[in-house]
Amino acid sequence: IVKANALSRGRGIYLIDSPAQVNMESPCVVSKYISNPLLINGHKFDLRLYVLVTSFDPLRIYLYKEGLARFCSEKYNLDKPLKNKFMHLTNYSINKKNSKYVKNVDEDDA
Repeated sequence: IVKANALSRGRGIYLIDSPAQVNMESPCVVSKYISNPLLINGHKFDLRLYVLVTSFDPLRIYLYKEGLARFCSEKYNLDKPLKNKFMHLTNYSINKKNSKYVKNVDEDDA
């Protein structure tokens, strides 16, 4: 998974099969793809936990009581090509464009 440096909302993200496919002309972050990820109801997800570090010695960390989970809009299947971003990437800005995306209309339903 390649993510362009200093971009947001899914811009500049692409999937590769080989490190040779990385554009070395522009700064980016390359992540190793996990082929056997943890799934919820068959969907890949990511979980963001927010913390505040007030001291390193001694280490003092406060965990905010709320976090964020993002899900892919299509069920994960490693046999499918990596080109299907809706199955492999959790970015909201990407998945909202999928016809299978389900919008939450009631925040109490979250």
